[in-house]
Amino acid sequence: MTAHYSSSAYHPARIPDQPASAKRNWLKRFGNSRLPWGHTQDIVPVGMLSGTTPADLRAIEQYEEELASGQKQRQAYEKLDYHQLIDHERYRYASLSKRSLFWFYLWGGGRFVFWAMLLLLPFPWLLEAYSSLDGFITALVHSIVDSAPVFLGPPLACWTIGSFFVHKLPNWVVRPSKGPLWELNRCTGMVTIFDYDNMGEYQRSGTIGEFTNPFHEFDAYISSGPDRQGLMWHQLYLAHRYHELVINLSPIVPKDSSMASQFAAWDFIQNYMDISRPLPDIPLFEQYRDQDPVTAAHDQDNHRSARYWRDMDDATWEAKLDEMQARVNAYDITGRTNSMSRHVRYVD
Repeated sequence: MTAHYSSSAYHPARIPDQPASAKRNWLKRFGNSRLPWGHTQDIVPVGMLSGTTPADLRAIEQYEEELASGQKQRQAYEKLDYHQLIDHERYRYASLSKRSLFWFYLWGGGRFVFWAMLLLLPFPWLLEAYSSLDGFITALVHSIVDSAPVFLGPPLACWTIGSFFVHKLPNWVVRPSKGPLWELNRCTGMVTIFDYDNMGEYQRSGTIGEFTNPFHEFDAYISSGPDRQGLMWHQLYLAHRYHELVINLSPIVPKDSSMASQFAAWDFIQNYMDISRPLPDIPLFEQYRDQDPVTAAHDQDNHRSARYWRDMDDATWEAKLDEMQARVNAYDITGRTNSMSRHVRYVD
């Protein structure tokens, strides 16, 4: 323990005994599987590893140097407080404003639908042309002319309009939301859920309510359910053991048809909060590793280069991604002993 961490910081060897868990209603239990605590591995969802690449780190480093030298100036939208902070102390998540999300979804969604339709449409075009009595080429041209504007025009328009606003008007489009949604604090061992109802206080005075409790009072659950096609999907949540409060962890790991990435995300969260361990070694945290005492000591003892990720070549980076993907695909913690059961009696 150093002055950097408070006495409440999460450490697996110092978890206190706690009251029995509150019984969840049958609807909350149905389709939700509680994940075991402890016995973690150094594993992360591949999306978290690939979310910040070595090339990104080098580009950020170069950009900061250009700002320092006066070669570039920050855009207006870069100077705003987006309420999100991910570093060696806090993993605080905040969404963009509804306006920003609208334009980003219009741009990204239009692009996705356009390419999906462009890949799928040739099959009905060819089938119709093949069965037509007017000749293959003539029927194919007519089919394309008749259907392309209907199926490709709207998504192309959304893509074009969204791209224009996002890239040409970023200072108007990119705006912060009213505040953060949740926070994991490594230094204090606390989890905070921000409340924008707050018994009407937010509407009256702008005061955001905060529900803050120790990390060891939150359990991880995977919620599973089928989509319209019957394919089963899984999503990771953190739920407070004694209150009806839940954090959707899709910003860390999106909904997936495999549970393996959800298992990896739960290990990542525990490792991030655990001050007996260094920060998870991914590019996202490289610039902060020397600021976390446990991590700095670990890196010094293991002679880890401070530029391990930043100086990594593309071939090595791709190999790291493939290696992590293979580990995640094979990962299963369903048979793991729940170390928290030594401190809590679960009633369901």
